[in-house]
Amino acid sequence: MLTKKADDIKSSEITEEKLYFSRRNFIRAGALAASTLATGFAYRQLFIPEQKIVLNEQEIPNIQPSSIKLPLANNDKPNDFTDITSYNNFYEFSTSKSGVVRASKNFVARPWTLTVEGLVNKPKTFDLDELFKISPLEERTYRMRCVEAWSMVIPWVGFPLAKILEKVEPLSTASYVAFETLYDPERMPNQYKSPASLFSVLDWPYVEGLRIDEAMHPLTIMAVGLYGKILLPANGAPIRLVVPWKYGFKNIKSIVKIKLVDHQPRTTWSSEAPSEYGFYANVNPEVSHPRWSQAEERRIGDFTYRPTLLFNGYAEQVGNLYSKMDLRTFF
Repeated sequence: MLTKKADDIKSSEITEEKLYFSRRNFIRAGALAASTLATGFAYRQLFIPEQKIVLNEQEIPNIQPSSIKLPLANNDKPNDFTDITSYNNFYEFSTSKSGVVRASKNFVARPWTLTVEGLVNKPKTFDLDELFKISPLEERTYRMRCVEAWSMVIPWVGFPLAKILEKVEPLSTASYVAFETLYDPERMPNQYKSPASLFSVLDWPYVEGLRIDEAMHPLTIMAVGLYGKILLPANGAPIRLVVPWKYGFKNIKSIVKIKLVDHQPRTTWSSEAPSEYGFYANVNPEVSHPRWSQAEERRIGDFTYRPTLLFNGYAEQVGNLYSKMDLRTFF
């Protein structure tokens, strides 16, 4: 193989850094698109769970009913526990929805800390015991709408994110809240880039963000469980974000850091494919994904399509947050 010395390489032969990363993202986005097309429409009637895996299901004591009224319709029956724990996206473990539960079964979520820092008066690192005592744990049954056009109804256990933010006293200059998932390839094996692969599945760690008014909204919770049980690794143990009016990829899992900032933070999917996944990611039947319509959805466990609801059915509660925004521009 002919190898040039660095001094022999013409400047015109060097790929511009911005172009290099654009090409890398294009290649990786293509692989992810193939995964989405292969799995995004594999609805419940085609889904055959893998061999039953014994899960460590620990009950949560003293769960309170929801402190706020939740807009659920008669046909919003919660999905069963197996659906919720065996069919989900969590690329840190696997790009196969049904493979996540097996790949994550040995994940250990203790010890764990969550650091909250940035534009706050009182930065703090919480351990799990402190987090569980921040506020009474409530059961909140929310619709969950995936950007891939499937949906579930999930009885989460958690507390308002606002309760954490109040503890650290945000500064008036804090406009956004940035979130970060654990990066640990030993515990999350799909974060590992093998010598045989050109790129990792995504740029790790996974990051997300909200405007501070979205983060402080009463519907926005930090979930630590579902169906009355401690959150399982496949669903984002030990603590994850749940914002029910946004597409599921906004609901970052296994969070280790929250940072309050004065600018819109980088988010994983809007960085990977900005024309497909915007920062806001509000559920909107009028704004199609470039490769499929968002007008309808398929509830896992159901055999019929149903209309997608603006803001996933939570428009009365959150529509005022976006009253002066063009939802097609800020998608």
